[in-house]
Amino acid sequence: MIRAFVLLLAFAGTAVAQESIVSGLSQNRVSITADFDGSEILVYGAVRRDAPPPEGGPLAVIVTVEGPETPVVVRRKGRVAGIWVNKDEVQIDSAPSFYAVVTTGPLEQILSDTENLRYGITIERVIRAIGITAEADRSGEFILALLRVRTNEDRFRLLEGRVELTDETLFRADVVLPANLIEGTYTVRLFLLRDKKVVAHQERLIGVRKVGLERFIFNLAQERPLIYGLLSLALAAVAGWGASALFRLMRG
Repeated sequence: MIRAFVLLLAFAGTAVAQESIVSGLSQNRVSITADFDGSEILVYGAVRRDAPPPEGGPLAVIVTVEGPETPVVVRRKGRVAGIWVNKDEVQIDSAPSFYAVVTTGPLEQILSDTENLRYGITIERVIRAIGITAEADRSGEFILALLRVRTNEDRFRLLEGRVELTDETLFRADVVLPANLIEGTYTVRLFLLRDKKVVAHQERLIGVRKVGLERFIFNLAQERPLIYGLLSLALAAVAGWGASALFRLMRG
């Protein structure tokens, strides 16, 4: 009798649908050239199940794309003797150079605060400001300022309702990477959610690298700054002389 009960419990456990993600990227490498004006990444995938979909709320999908993290100094201007100057500043330890959140629906309807805190999905959760309170009054305003500035620069994006989900199985999202990318590894995270809880997640990587002339100039500036400076001056002088000669030719 006990053995039969144990077998029944085991069978019930295997009957619960275990959902996981099978995904891919249209490209996992992006090359920054002299005429680079951005790139589009297609994130696609499917939901793999061991059983029929579980009962409950509908399936939701969130895709995030995060660029390399860097420290950021945010300053606030104030009037001193009638002149606007930088009065306060804070050091934000780590903020992504690019961050996009793409969803199947409004965030407040598909993601709980608890899950957001656990997985760090939204832009606000990703930014870390350790010790910021000791550096300036009303430090939260500096975080809001950073969010506002980078959103206006198209570095931070929230694209709700832009993930296409078919029959709670197939999904795709198009993410446009801007022209002002920095080199490094970009992390793509995918989340499946039901009833505002994450039931599966996966991570993929995209490598962004300068190539050709851009790579040569970047390496020269980093490794041979003196030569880079001299060449910049020489090119500026040649360009100035050429413009002057062309102007005299046109007048003559």
